[in-house]
Amino acid sequence: MTAQADPWFAEEPPFEAQSGDDPAYRQLPANLEIEMALLGAILVDNRILEQVADILEAGHFFDPSHQRIYDAVRRMTERGSQASPATLKDYFQQQARLADVGGPRYLAELAASAIGVIDAVSFAQAIHDLHLRRALISIGGEVVNEAYDSDIELTAAGRIEKAEHRLFELATTGAEQPGFRPFSGTLAAAIDMAESAFRRGGSLTGVATGFNDLDAKLGGLQRSDFLVLAGRPGMGKTALATNIAFNAARLSFQERGEDDEARHIDGHAVAIFSLEMSAEQLALRILAEQAEVSSDEIRRGRISQADFDSVFRASQTLENLTLFIDDTPAITVSQLRTRARRLLRSHGRLDLIVVDYIQLMQPGAGRRPENRVQEVSEITRGLKTVAKELDLPILAVSQLSRAVEQREDKRPQLADLRESGSIEQDADVVMFIYREEYYLARKEPPEGTDEHQDWQDKMERVHNLADVIIAKQRHGPTGKIELFFDGRFTRFANFGKTQDGEPPV
Repeated sequence: MTAQADPWFAEEPPFEAQSGDDPAYRQLPANLEIEMALLGAILVDNRILEQVADILEAGHFFDPSHQRIYDAVRRMTERGSQASPATLKDYFQQQARLADVGGPRYLAELAASAIGVIDAVSFAQAIHDLHLRRALISIGGEVVNEAYDSDIELTAAGRIEKAEHRLFELATTGAEQPGFRPFSGTLAAAIDMAESAFRRGGSLTGVATGFNDLDAKLGGLQRSDFLVLAGRPGMGKTALATNIAFNAARLSFQERGEDDEARHIDGHAVAIFSLEMSAEQLALRILAEQAEVSSDEIRRGRISQADFDSVFRASQTLENLTLFIDDTPAITVSQLRTRARRLLRSHGRLDLIVVDYIQLMQPGAGRRPENRVQEVSEITRGLKTVAKELDLPILAVSQLSRAVEQREDKRPQLADLRESGSIEQDADVVMFIYREEYYLARKEPPEGTDEHQDWQDKMERVHNLADVIIAKQRHGPTGKIELFFDGRFTRFANFGKTQDGEPPV
């Protein structure tokens, strides 16, 4: 007998009419008979608790006495004790709360009501579903009351975000978890992954960044990974993150479908959350990079006809990219999650999220962590969770503390991350962008001196050179790779200078 076939599962009408002239009223959705039957079955055979423990918590029961009984049963079985009407009687007597659960007679009635419970999991799922419906009713009431509230500190958009956050937590908290899986099944999945990598002949397993050495180190940006790209102001971290997003959106790749047939995909779908720059500014920067025309000159209109033609040609290429920009300032993780899921549903795919940058994000509406470290901890944990939920990489830009400037060696370290504990802990990959040329240019000695000649020699060695330092990689090697940086167009390229200092084609 399944839950669907059992008469206990029959839906009750939402309105209960009273006799006479009494008005009709709504009752909260609940089914006490199902709760009694499942609790009784657990009291008869405690092993049933193992089947439903991942689905049900005490608070999912409607009747308060049922909540106390279920909680007591879990506590007793966790201690290795047998939970039965007799042992529960002693348990509640010791706490002077036997009357709160209906007394010994009610405990005996529960055990007797276990007749007919064959599919305990279906009963548990029904109780959990009714709990969710009651929680939805509660959230709806809170949303209505808060909408009437005149608190000026919380805007209408903030109220909507709080409602979305509550609904998301309701959808994910207390739901049945997958639990243990046989090693044979996970082993087969690992073999399939190895076979797929073997067939690719060593090519990328993740989203390509467009930088050969970086892709070789990372294997591409891996699904469910949270990656942090950090640097001091002026290093080009936003430019590098933008370059990676653009490269991922334009580079075609092959993907195998469920039928194991290879499909050609023209670029990944990429979403950029730009908290610092407007969408128009970011689009202009990408356009300038690809047209090889200074964005400042484009903005001022100081370009030649040839430059304008280059800009126009670049725009025709860019308009076909699957690239989306959200420039909402001070966005929260909850808003980011909601918009990314909405984009995934509407577009059908989403392969990479770029966030610029972590320190400009805000905690959820109505949340007030004690300090900024706790705020950033909440944000980084949330970003890692979103990466796992959506099964895609999230590349987030981060600022570094001023401690870098106080050292003789300006190369960044993990301890230089602002609120470094949470970022370093939650990130799967931490990368730093460092350009020695930036610092060396600010130390020019007087011309005509021996020091100036040494300085010029050093400048020539580091001209257009940028280091990407992979300081942490959870599943791969760390190390340093070199990129070509063209400051005129804030553009990075694979390293390999020609004699005129231009990047390779």
